[in-house]
Amino acid sequence: MKLFILLSLVIPLFHSFSAELLEQENRVIDIYKDSVSSVVNVSNIRLANSFFYGTIEVPQGTGTGFVWDDEGHIVTNFHVVNGGNSFVVTFHNDKLQYKAKVVGIAPNSDIAVLKLEKTPKNLKPIKIGESKSLQVGQMALALGNPYGFDHSISSGIISALGRKIDGIGNFKIYDMIQTDAAINQGNSGGPLLNSSGEVIGVNTMIVSRSGSSAGLGFAVPVDTVKKIVPQLIKHGKIIRPALWVGILSEEIQKRFTDVKGAALRYVDPDGPAGRAGLQGMMKDKFGRIFLGDVITKINGKEISSGDDLYHEIGKYKINEKVTIEYLREGKKKKTNVKLRALQ
Repeated sequence: MKLFILLSLVIPLFHSFSAELLEQENRVIDIYKDSVSSVVNVSNIRLANSFFYGTIEVPQGTGTGFVWDDEGHIVTNFHVVNGGNSFVVTFHNDKLQYKAKVVGIAPNSDIAVLKLEKTPKNLKPIKIGESKSLQVGQMALALGNPYGFDHSISSGIISALGRKIDGIGNFKIYDMIQTDAAINQGNSGGPLLNSSGEVIGVNTMIVSRSGSSAGLGFAVPVDTVKKIVPQLIKHGKIIRPALWVGILSEEIQKRFTDVKGAALRYVDPDGPAGRAGLQGMMKDKFGRIFLGDVITKINGKEISSGDDLYHEIGKYKINEKVTIEYLREGKKKKTNVKLRALQ
């Protein structure tokens, strides 16, 4: 009898204790509730010719995006919209399908912006944070649609910062955020959130031998996104400074020299580099090919490849002057260049 009375007191107390959520759990729940209406499913639809039915719409894949502003702009990955002719966007707990069109793409950063043709009544832009002050070890939450399981959330930490990852545009994407928050197919284009529910990155890719999450997810930092998206909305493309040069591939450069740097394949004579006296590869009257100038530093920052050059020049503004150090026939030289918009 005494045992029964004791258990009757202890068991309810145990259930009450186990039902209480930890502070961190409550925080994740609040972030999900606050953010989920701003995260969307993006369906990529391609037009195809059918022998029996003529032109038909073929679903090409799905990804994730998030609401950027009150005007109905949706941010996602370039590879989510690549190859599509039309796009359908759906929201959490909304049975309607909303058509959208691409207004701008930035393949080298794997970012794209869609614009809804018609917006929901309660359109809610997501909270935008910053990525410059991120620290390894802080909480990271990935919100998206993995394998078609709409509006799923996964949690983890920031595993590393400043990663260089091969992107879809044949350029490396710099300063990528590495996270162990589970990211799978369908998460692409979705937000990576901090513990305040702010976007700190755009989930872009995973590194995995199996094709499933292996704790190696990567996101484009939101500080990069904040530079790109307004230009895509306004101009439909990125207007960035450039030298107006072509760069040798690393494989071909190694045939000519072991020097690290960005070897110039050609230089537009009317461009910034050409006007500053830089030279590309040349051929003499006997058909012999000679290596052009090799850029080694921009404003004192070492340049080891064409990717480095592209990334470093992108940090500056149009009409801003930079000091370029380069090698010509083994001799160190220096010149000042006024950057101009890439055309």
